[in-house]
Amino acid sequence: MTPTLTLSVLPSPIGPLAVACDGEGRVRGVSFDGDRPDGLARTMQREWPQAALVGGSAPEPVRRGLADYFAGDRAALARVPWTLDGAAGADGFQGRVWRLLAEVPAGATISYGETAKRAGEPGAAQAAGTALNRNPIPLILPCHRVVGADGSMTGFGGGLERKTWLLRHEGALLI
Repeated sequence: MTPTLTLSVLPSPIGPLAVACDGEGRVRGVSFDGDRPDGLARTMQREWPQAALVGGSAPEPVRRGLADYFAGDRAALARVPWTLDGAAGADGFQGRVWRLLAEVPAGATISYGETAKRAGEPGAAQAAGTALNRNPIPLILPCHRVVGADGSMTGFGGGLERKTWLLRHEGALLI
């Protein structure tokens, strides 16, 4: 069945977020470039090439979850409904990396090496980084919580300024 994905833009303290949700109200995509939703559309076409994309409003649970998170409820992201069902990259190592992000609690960080190990590929830190770069649901699947082995701030598709803001917002200890 071909999903219809509704694209919307939501305000946030880190800039407008573009969000793609399916008909069941689950997030399938997030982009930090909400002022340019074409980036999210490209990601959605990569992961769900048969999806129909339409404009509209994000479902209330998604809007509320993101608003609560930005208002200081560190656990709110874990309550936002999401799915990777049918995503082109959801199988294998990449999908395991994406799914394990949901297990990293707010305020905690994990290294690329530990991410690879938990995803079943010890020693594949670079591959974990590649998988994280292709995460279609950043923020909800919190790739901003992945840091270098020494705790350093390393790559993040939303930019290191946003990554730093998000980790500070969550109360993570930064080096």
